[in-house]
Amino acid sequence: MLKTPRMYRLILASALAVPLTLLTSCAVHQTARQETTASFDQALDAATDDLIAQTQKLPVFLNKVEAKLNKLSNAGIIVVDPMLDGASGQQTEVTKKAEQRLVQRVQARFPQFSVLPFNAEDMAKAQYVLNGTITRMGNGASYRLNLALTEVKTGVVLAQAGARIAGSALDTSPTPFYRDSPALSKDRVVEGYIRTSQTSAGQPADPVYLERLPTSALLAEANAAYNADRLTDALNLYEAAAKRPDGQQLRVYNGLYLANWQLRRTAEAEKAFSVIAQLGLATNNLSVRFLFKPGSTDFLADPKITAPYPMWIRQIARQAAQAGQCVNVIGHTSRTGSEQTNERLSLQRADVVKKRLEQEDPGLAGKLREEGLGFRENIIGTGTDDSRDALDRRVEFRVISCGAA
Repeated sequence: MLKTPRMYRLILASALAVPLTLLTSCAVHQTARQETTASFDQALDAATDDLIAQTQKLPVFLNKVEAKLNKLSNAGIIVVDPMLDGASGQQTEVTKKAEQRLVQRVQARFPQFSVLPFNAEDMAKAQYVLNGTITRMGNGASYRLNLALTEVKTGVVLAQAGARIAGSALDTSPTPFYRDSPALSKDRVVEGYIRTSQTSAGQPADPVYLERLPTSALLAEANAAYNADRLTDALNLYEAAAKRPDGQQLRVYNGLYLANWQLRRTAEAEKAFSVIAQLGLATNNLSVRFLFKPGSTDFLADPKITAPYPMWIRQIARQAAQAGQCVNVIGHTSRTGSEQTNERLSLQRADVVKKRLEQEDPGLAGKLREEGLGFRENIIGTGTDDSRDALDRRVEFRVISCGAA
């Protein structure tokens, strides 16, 4: 009897229960084994080979079915969602380098897969999405690499691999979009991305991350355009992402703000930042890059950096007032200097921002509380005091009950 593509898909779906069980047991065994720490290139190559090798360990029967299905559909297509820093959720120079090496290795050694760019067009026809993170470990003497390959249709992680990268000389500078973004964009979607990269084979990927893949692909195109200084193209793509049902994301509005600001569309930039403040306060996830002079409560003297600060203050004040609740203004510092000095400095900086918010909207008086955490909640933790650890010197806004204020 002639088997149609639909029949092959039914056979494949019914067979998934067996390989997923085997993959889960393989993943447990993989986690239990002792990992060695290797150089960047060695760790990337080993983890990539391990990831793809796991897909070859499915039962022979399933491989034959998939082989036939590959001839009838796009079953061998992988798109790589840009790799991120596992702590900050940012794309960095080292995650970009890792992604490039991974793609080159898969293309050179595993011809059964086609690796396509992560964009809206190719995402629509991809069978698999590959994502990964690089995370600084402890004192920075090594980094943790995680890779995951997820089947888009079933939402199941088919393979997961990890490795330790030796050394502290990795370039963790954020790419231009993340370097310039006014607010931390590590929202629920980004957290789902990171969680998926660490999910064992045979387990479901994060559902929110999976649902937002089409919009994430559009965002990847927009970020690439921004990084290449193609601002008009970037703006058009960010606007398209914002119109999608799931477009209410911090990354989208950071992009709209940046593209409009760089194109000197200040009114549109302010509208975008107002949404950033609104979304951030609504989810208690508003961390803004107010940068101060080292050891000082004065903002940096560079007008290219601080020119939009009055507008940021204005919109945060408006959104805080509209929220009708109280807000904790929290100062953070990088890991430079003593703990006591940084505790005091972070509190003083929080107080500066609090007073500016109250000047902007006197109705906020009595509804704001300042707090300094020094470097206790560092995200990066390097103490470089440059763009690499700018998130550690953020000012954070958390909605609290007025009874606590």
